[in-house]
Amino acid sequence: MNWNKGIRQFHRWVSIIFTLTVIATFIALAQEKPIVWVSYLPLLPLALLVITGLYLFALPYVSGARSSRAAATEK
Repeated sequence: MNWNKGIRQFHRWVSIIFTLTVIATFIALAQEKPIVWVSYLPLLPLALLVITGLYLFALPYVSGARSSRAAATEK
């Protein structure tokens, strides 16, 4: 499997997990006696989303620079 495709798929699944943890946090904090540590659960998926999202964001720019460099050396 292509690395870019794998990272994109990983990013999609982590976004689903992040959404579920945010929903669980809202439910847990809405209780009469909220469990405060539950509010930290979305932080790990959020960090993973930031890392993979920045990679996916930079990917077109890096590949564009590589292709233009390769085209310049072929001439």
